[in-house]
Amino acid sequence: MFGLTFLPSIYLYAGATDMRKNFDGLIGLVTTFMGKNPLKDGAFVFVNRPRDKMKILIWDRHGFWLLYKRLEAGRFQIPPFENGNDSINISYEQLVMIIEGIDLKSVRRRKRYKICEKAA
Repeated sequence: MFGLTFLPSIYLYAGATDMRKNFDGLIGLVTTFMGKNPLKDGAFVFVNRPRDKMKILIWDRHGFWLLYKRLEAGRFQIPPFENGNDSINISYEQLVMIIEGIDLKSVRRRKRYKICEKAA
């Protein structure tokens, strides 16, 4: 089984993406516009202009995975971007909510215990 919970970071690209782009085209977006390294910075999420298609690019030690989701009805709800940002960092939970069609504006998070990471 394949899961995304192991990923250190998940980045959502701000621009509308041409879904004809494959591995090399998406890697170009990651390096050029997002300023990230696709081999070690996590997963990268791309959505088209009508927001009914999504691609997720992931490196897993041996090669790239490209996950593709096409909605038959509805649209992905994307969180707002600050002006000038080419991407935002989202959590695994936010990605699942986007994929599942949960209204991000109405979500209220409850307090949970979290282990603080030591400052390096």
